[in-house]
Amino acid sequence: MEHTAPTTTQAAPPDPTQDRAGRTEPAATIPQRLAALLHVVRVLLGHGRRLAETVPNRAASVEFATLAAVCGTYNLPSILARLQRGILRAMALERYLLARAEKGREIAFVEWRERTPAKPPVAPQEGALAEPQEAEQQAPKPGGRPFDPDDLHIPTLKELEAEVRRRPLGRTVALICMDLAVVPGFCTGTFWNQVFEALQSYGGNLATLYKVREHRATSFQKERDQHPDSWGWDWKDFGRETVRQVLGCLIGEAPTTDPPGPILATALP
Repeated sequence: MEHTAPTTTQAAPPDPTQDRAGRTEPAATIPQRLAALLHVVRVLLGHGRRLAETVPNRAASVEFATLAAVCGTYNLPSILARLQRGILRAMALERYLLARAEKGREIAFVEWRERTPAKPPVAPQEGALAEPQEAEQQAPKPGGRPFDPDDLHIPTLKELEAEVRRRPLGRTVALICMDLAVVPGFCTGTFWNQVFEALQSYGGNLATLYKVREHRATSFQKERDQHPDSWGWDWKDFGRETVRQVLGCLIGEAPTTDPPGPILATALP
């Protein structure tokens, strides 16, 4: 979908997580709101790439339970598949924002709206014929695959770029957070405020994130009951040092090295 608004500009914020090879940067000044959202997306992208790199080596440790709880499962291929999808979606959103930045086009605020379920068609009375116009209105409209955070379907980058163009930007940020295990306890306070503002300003729904988080916590508890060796670790501990032990750093903290490339899932459960 198209996002337009009057243009204001400011210098882009520093981005410690971006790739430095093969990326076309926009002009020195880009629209203010776009610059802020681009910074959020790049931090999320760097987090996803680091997580995809480190998760395979940490899956056997007891502290892995803290991350598994946010993902809703201990299953490593499932976690890696979601990370791959989140990374690709963040890449698609970054490309969209960079393309707008090159043209100096600002992004507009979008109010999130509750979707009303479609009404089922009314069955005609016996012997009655439906009017052609009514039958046409009842025909389902073509659309994209609905997002299910527990589904492991991974769209192509091209498909994700099309999704970014037609969806509110805040909703895309929310989908990225679901796949990359982004929760307040994993973030610095400053960065979570930036994520919150992106969701509120561009059509995202924070309530959906919390519902997914609760659902995954319940699913994780069922799996955890089958892993008695993990009971020695308090997976509900989201203290800063605990999170750093699990993730390497809080989301929003500058990493000491550039993020590695993503490890893509090759086997699904």
